Amino acid sequence: MYEKIIVAIDTVQMDKGERILRRAMRMVAPGGALILVNAVEDVPAYIAVSEPIDLAVAARKAADETLTALCERLGVNAHVEIRQGAAAREILASAEQNQADLILIASHVPDVSNYFIGATADRIVRHARCSVLIDR
Repeated sequence: MYEKIIVAIDTVQMDKGERILRRAMRMVAPGGALILVNAVEDVPAYIAVSEPIDLAVAARKAADETLTALCERLGVNAHVEIRQGAAAREILASAEQNQADLILIASHVPDVSNYFIGATADRIVRHARCSVLIDR
């Protein structure tokens, strides 16, 4: 059992997100913490200038609402962190800041360049200072 689990969820793939959150719920120690992390990618400057609304703020709000609703639906008490930036970097930073002992992440359907586990999961595996579980 783990004391602090980072559950990295891509809100575009909520079916996988729900599956890994359910797995994390079984793996966390009594009294342990689940921390749901979503990273909102930076908006390219050429888009940010042309759009009248702040896309990043809207994306963070939508992600927070989606993950909070998932926690409520599953009846899980988890902390939701919405971070801004590259997914791998932000997930790793959250794991360090929260002193997590496990990062749980779903792998996407890979392409030729990252056939086995995907680019984000690959970066996390190579750079994490804690255990990493990749769910297929």
